[in-house]
Amino acid sequence: MESQVYLEYAIAGLIRYWLINSDYKQIIADRVEVSTPLNSWKKVTEGVSLYNEGINPYVGDMFHETPLGLFVYDWMIRNLAQWMGIIFICCDLMTAHLLYKTACLFMKELCQQQTEQRKNYAKDCAALLLKPEDLTLAPIYVASVYLFNPYTIFTCVGQTTTVFANFCLAATFFFMIKGERLPCCLVLAFATLQSLYPVLLLVPVCIYIGRQSRSTCRSVFLTTATFACSLTALIFVCRGLAGNWEFLDATYGFILNVPDLRPNIGLFWYFFTEMFEHFRPLFICAFQINATVLYVVPLTFRLHYEPMLLAASLTALTAIFKSYPSLGDVGLYLALLPMWKHLFHYMQQGFVVGCFFLITSVLGPIVWHLWIYSRSANANFYFGVTLAFATAQIFLITDILFAFIKREFSLFNGLRREVDGKPAKLVLD
Repeated sequence: MESQVYLEYAIAGLIRYWLINSDYKQIIADRVEVSTPLNSWKKVTEGVSLYNEGINPYVGDMFHETPLGLFVYDWMIRNLAQWMGIIFICCDLMTAHLLYKTACLFMKELCQQQTEQRKNYAKDCAALLLKPEDLTLAPIYVASVYLFNPYTIFTCVGQTTTVFANFCLAATFFFMIKGERLPCCLVLAFATLQSLYPVLLLVPVCIYIGRQSRSTCRSVFLTTATFACSLTALIFVCRGLAGNWEFLDATYGFILNVPDLRPNIGLFWYFFTEMFEHFRPLFICAFQINATVLYVVPLTFRLHYEPMLLAASLTALTAIFKSYPSLGDVGLYLALLPMWKHLFHYMQQGFVVGCFFLITSVLGPIVWHLWIYSRSANANFYFGVTLAFATAQIFLITDILFAFIKREFSLFNGLRREVDGKPAKLVLD
């Protein structure tokens, strides 16, 4: 199985290398579904050019990476310009490998839980139990979905900084499941420094690491303190590199206030284009609450004993509702879903969601061309496609969460659905 995975790495790397050195690279990089004001490599190179000319890149609306990112990208462009494509490919392959290792550890953990709780299961639930082949197949599916998903391939070929963000998130999942507090908090702090929203993953990280400690409260405090100290240190490093605090408004202020309303696959741009200015602060708060804290508490209460599923759910919801999402964000959480392939039997919307993904992925570029180039459509057409795309993702998340609940119920209560001797149906209330 290991040789099969490495063969997939080689094939995926060759596909990425070919596209990066082809005429399609610039076309992909210019797509609004792939590049946003936050992750565009063109924005990075412009910011580095301003920095080298002695001009503050955070004045105006040109550059939105952190000063630490600016320093690293400046060094990369000056010293490794000819290897830039290889760097993005290697980072993407390392992300896939981290996800593969995470899935291996997670499947072992699921089998161990199943062994410990087997005596509490219903007698007729044998068909629902994990099988030995799941230990090897699920991780391979995880790596395959990430390596050969067009969303992640285009993100790598377009050389967006989402490649590095996905690497940090994959490393967070890996260290989280291993229970290693310091490296987990450190890479999560790097991910939060870059795009803010990953701070939500602190909740499943605290739960996962706390489960392996004798004192849960003490473990949660140590994990939170480690993360807070790491993030604070990184922010002060940025302050030292920039020489002032102007970068805060150009990075986190840009993410939260959404001043750039160029179209993307998210929901913010259309609503705030059509909205009266005096309503803007109210709806900014409403949209950002929906993208951050709204789902954390209820999902944590329900999934506190399944922190990996909680982490995947929060990652997916963030990818849908964040202010500047891209296809790379979607590709990352889609790669996590094969870890729960034992739930697919209970999913009811799989065909509908698959059709939605396929149709919206094809229609998006077509409608964009009709709107921007042919001028035979308008913003409503493109927003309709992005709204359908977001709806498909919501259907997918709710479907897999409901499948988890139904399987859990069946494990402990049996497969038969009868009330007073009559067939019954399981309904989520």
